Amino acid sequence: MAMHHRVAALVFDGLAPFELGVVVEVFGLSRPELDVHDWYELVVCTPQPGRLDAVGGIGLVAEHGLEALDEAETVVVPAWPRIGEPVASDAIDALRRAHARGARLVSICSGAFVLAATGLLDGEEVATHWRYADALRRLHPRVVVNERVLYVGHDRIWTSAGSAAGIDLCLHIVRSDHGSAIANQVARRLVVAAHRDGGQAQFIEQPVAAAGDDRLDQAMQWAMGHLGDGITVAQMAAHAFMSPRNFSRRFRHATGSSPREWLLDRRIQAALPLLEDGALPVESVGQAVGFGPPAFRRQFRRALGVSPAEYRRAFHAA
Repeated sequence: MAMHHRVAALVFDGLAPFELGVVVEVFGLSRPELDVHDWYELVVCTPQPGRLDAVGGIGLVAEHGLEALDEAETVVVPAWPRIGEPVASDAIDALRRAHARGARLVSICSGAFVLAATGLLDGEEVATHWRYADALRRLHPRVVVNERVLYVGHDRIWTSAGSAAGIDLCLHIVRSDHGSAIANQVARRLVVAAHRDGGQAQFIEQPVAAAGDDRLDQAMQWAMGHLGDGITVAQMAAHAFMSPRNFSRRFRHATGSSPREWLLDRRIQAALPLLEDGALPVESVGQAVGFGPPAFRRQFRRALGVSPAEYRRAFHAA
């Protein structure tokens, strides 16, 4: 008989249906076609079981209380509907107990406020919707908020940005638990990309939008076509017909990132599908996106928290 990995979605009155729907879609559906051992079994719980109001005039009933967290192997907080208000102490205690016995804690969007209230995120890098980033910093100053990432974390605590980023994180969890091939099948059923912006891993930057400046956009487009050439910021500035100093100043103003940081991120993102494909040796992947071997390993680990070889072992679609 197949075993089940128990997932508990912790919701609150005033919840957002989309975020909960993401959790239900990924972890709440039986998927016999996958023939996977230890697939997920979802329970939805709340501090006070009963009828809950949801955004959009929807009402739903959560029959399970916080005791469901005592048996869950993964706990997901889809959202926190009352930014600025304290989280109930019984919910905080239940989350701490779950984490202490080894459960994985996950938040989507404003759910990061609930995890932050436990103190378990102190000193950790955390993702949330960019609209809530300043509020999260203000309410929980020990948390390191990064509104530029889709999701971030380690093996037992993960946080994601806005609603769609919750899909990315849930797929990452499936990929971590069951491998890329299974995650890709789940993504196809969802009719979403299994990887956004070249791939997903422990630390994924949001795609950098066009700068809105024709000369900067021209330089960025040129750079994307020459990542493997070891191009420099000075060369980008020349393609924008600017001095390097003026180019860097205007680039940061338009994108929120320095040209050097942008180039590093683009090279890392370009390396991900090459590592997942597995056709090139790791050293050749670095060269293909403009890194020397030592720099590739160093910058890759700095960005994602793992080495290129470790990433390939975890995410290579065999």
